[in-house]
Amino acid sequence: MSIFGKIKDAIFGKKAQAQEAPTPQPTGNAWADAPVVEQKAVPVIDIESNLDAMPGADKLNWRTSIVDLMKLIGVDSDYAHRKELAIEFGREDYSGSAEDNIWLHRRVMNELAANGGKVPAEFLD
Repeated sequence: MSIFGKIKDAIFGKKAQAQEAPTPQPTGNAWADAPVVEQKAVPVIDIESNLDAMPGADKLNWRTSIVDLMKLIGVDSDYAHRKELAIEFGREDYSGSAEDNIWLHRRVMNELAANGGKVPAEFLD
């Protein structure tokens, strides 16, 4: 699993396995047998509330630190894992500098927002 996948699962919660619905039997009536497209509402996950509710959130600066964010959710935050995460986002020249870590934190927040997370505006680009 990707590093971002681990981050997303830790914050959003793992998705419940969907049970397969039984296949309907055709009735011979074209109108009755036509497929019905159901649109399901995608739940919005409040990222800030979820992270604040985690044990230890009050002792870590997850709002601005990628290292603290990863520590809070139980993902290894060492340089190698942060570099791997940066590479997932297309950045091969990650060096672990303060600027790189700020970029990585913002990129994670932007990706969480793109995947259905409600992220405060100050965390986004």
